[in-house]
Amino acid sequence: MSRIARAQAYPSRPVRIIVPYAPAGAPDIVARLMGQWLSERLGQPFIIENRPGAGGNIGTEAVVRARPDGYTLVYVVTANAISATLFDNLNFNFIRDIAPVAGIIRVPNLVSVNLSLPVNTIPQLVAYAKAHPGKLNFGAGKGGTVPLSGALFNMMADVNIVHVPYSNQTQAVTDLLANQMQVSFDVMPTTIEYVRIGKLRALAVTTATRSPALPDIPTVGDFVPGYEASSWHGVGVPKNTPAEVVEKLNKEINAGLADPKIKARFADLGGTPLVGSPADFGKLIADETEKWAKVIRAANIKAD
Repeated sequence: MSRIARAQAYPSRPVRIIVPYAPAGAPDIVARLMGQWLSERLGQPFIIENRPGAGGNIGTEAVVRARPDGYTLVYVVTANAISATLFDNLNFNFIRDIAPVAGIIRVPNLVSVNLSLPVNTIPQLVAYAKAHPGKLNFGAGKGGTVPLSGALFNMMADVNIVHVPYSNQTQAVTDLLANQMQVSFDVMPTTIEYVRIGKLRALAVTTATRSPALPDIPTVGDFVPGYEASSWHGVGVPKNTPAEVVEKLNKEINAGLADPKIKARFADLGGTPLVGSPADFGKLIADETEKWAKVIRAANIKAD
């Protein structure tokens, strides 16, 4: 069959999007939004299948082992770049075994503090942390961008805000509100409502530019030059998936990112569309894998 004919025929049956995380989290929410868009555009169901476990590696490996025919996709997040270094015993190499299709969304982490902490800006936080070394804490799990955003801040600002491990981020936020923790580097959707109702004080977003969701809040990089950390999502497929299938999916995903309703929903989540080619998304994954590897090794972060 010719390339053009194959591209026109795809998809001819339902497509699975493996989300390697539990339902109701940010990856699941955005994946379902994009899955609905692709279903409507391409005339076949794009079915979300949640396969959580092992920091996202169980679901990811299932896609690595799937047939490279375009009917099994993996929902990719920052943790995939982090896991390459954080886990020593993976049965796959993400960059080698998964072909990038398209980015979808970038979401800032938000540096916020308990109201009892007498700081209102990043420079004040740095000064307080240096005056009280090891006395400030932030809660986070072992993997993902939350603990690594904190570790990167410690490295670049030359401070020691202590990471307290939590099994889930909800409990970490509960303790932050109760002043058991003083600082948060959590993803914006988790803490933004507490900032809006005045229960937490936002100091900065971790992305290179300000967030439209909190336009008055500066970036960490305004005070710690070169600092950037964020959560990003996208789609990948098993290696050797036909190029024309990858191109078709990329085209339709990018069309979705230009849709006003999807853009508005992303804005509600504090995120921005991550538009680009498969090569653009692949470069992001490679760059982020290298970046977080340096942080993990320098901070001696270990997986559970």
